[in-house]
Amino acid sequence: MSDILHKLSVVLNERKNADPDSSYVASLYAAGTDKILKKLGEEATETVIAGKGGQRDEIIYETADLWFHSLVLLAHNDIDPQLILDELDRRFGLSGHDEKASRS
Repeated sequence: MSDILHKLSVVLNERKNADPDSSYVASLYAAGTDKILKKLGEEATETVIAGKGGQRDEIIYETADLWFHSLVLLAHNDIDPQLILDELDRRFGLSGHDEKASRS
């Protein structure tokens, strides 16, 4: 796993025990899955808008927000990001059509 993904994963898991008044991530956890999903949806929409606008810096910034909130969702559900990387590795070299067909 990349170093920054590992560092973020550790911090996000530590925030599960933090005071929601002192930690943004802890406040998301305390609010529950629906709040996390709402935030993730907002970030996805902002990423789409940035992509449509074509401004490189905005795309980078919004994608970082999207990835961060995706990691929050994973941590909230006790899913190690390495499992996502493993899944991407499994798919590497497969046709997207073939991979999708293998799921049905």
